[in-house]
Amino acid sequence: MLSGLRVLDMASLAAAPLVATYLGEFGADVIKLEQPQGGDPIRGWGAQKDGVGLMWKSVSRNKRSVTVDLRLPDGQELARRLAASCDVVIANARPHTLRRWGLDYDRLRALDPRIVMLHVTGFGLSGPKSSRPGFGTLGEAMSGFAHVTGPGDGPPTLPPFMLADGVASLNAAYAVMTALYHRDVHGAGGQLIDVNLIDPLVRLLEQSVLAYDQLGVVARRSGNRWDISAPRNTYQTKDGRWLAMSGSAPTVALRVFRAIGRPDLAEDPDFADPVRRLARAREVDEVVAEWVAGQTLDEAMAVFERDEIAAAPVYDVVDLLADDQVQAREVFRRVPDAELGSMLVQAPVPRFSGHDGRVDSLGPRLGEHTAEVLAEVLGLSPAAVDDLRARGIV
Repeated sequence: MLSGLRVLDMASLAAAPLVATYLGEFGADVIKLEQPQGGDPIRGWGAQKDGVGLMWKSVSRNKRSVTVDLRLPDGQELARRLAASCDVVIANARPHTLRRWGLDYDRLRALDPRIVMLHVTGFGLSGPKSSRPGFGTLGEAMSGFAHVTGPGDGPPTLPPFMLADGVASLNAAYAVMTALYHRDVHGAGGQLIDVNLIDPLVRLLEQSVLAYDQLGVVARRSGNRWDISAPRNTYQTKDGRWLAMSGSAPTVALRVFRAIGRPDLAEDPDFADPVRRLARAREVDEVVAEWVAGQTLDEAMAVFERDEIAAAPVYDVVDLLADDQVQAREVFRRVPDAELGSMLVQAPVPRFSGHDGRVDSLGPRLGEHTAEVLAEVLGLSPAAVDDLRARGIV
């Protein structure tokens, strides 16, 4: 689908490189530019096996690793030549750093006005905080996510995974495709795309802004409850398992009451009416929790599935991999790898009727494709590459 598209991924860690990953899954040629000393820090991030970063292996699937020292003038020139040969350039260094290296959008656009550049930063390319370093944790804090997450009597809660980075990467991926469509279909030039780690998550949390603007209400933490539906929580079964339930649709909530043997609540205006039921959400939770506590997980799920109630088991990773729906859709693929033998990774998420996303290879060794890419893309001879190596440029 994206065959013929060349992407230069000169970013690090999560949000920006993930955009290149998504493009590579559907055929783009992704060149991963890394510092010769250590490479992308995500190589050493998270779980490791025999010194090999497992997250690196997945995030850098289908990419070709090229080492270039961007701190050296000759390395910067080499990077500019690579960028000029690409359709998309992805970066996440701070703006003043890119300008110092001569790898900012204005410099690259002078080389090729059709270039599409994605620049992911902590705070954005404008505003008083634009030059500050930032990570996903800051986005999760400043977006309001941490403020509304966790028990009402507990501290603000951060997610144990890269939420802000992931949300930013999805916004950025469709932005890149929009810019390419504008360029290639409408005959326009390239452009700079500015995505940060706060705004995309704020978009998902917009309910709190709307309520404050119109009602003066400041959202508070309420555990697993949500003030737009009841029941909505996690409930423990008598065999120590957990299930989650959502009564977001009014008809579903009424089916819950009937399924657990409380048809009287379905007839009571205080519980039948969606708005009035929210005022009694705690009582709703207590009724549902009491019933669920008397069932095993299998027993409770059998009732809820029979009555078409929106409920699901709370899975750990073992449960997830064993689920028949996950297996039927082949959500995970085992991919051969020279360092690990093989690894189970998630398949590309979007499913197209006419094209399968690919995972041809997992994250490469540092600099594994340097000579190959410099010869193929820039036409450098083996002797020229050897000279660059000798001078510490690559």
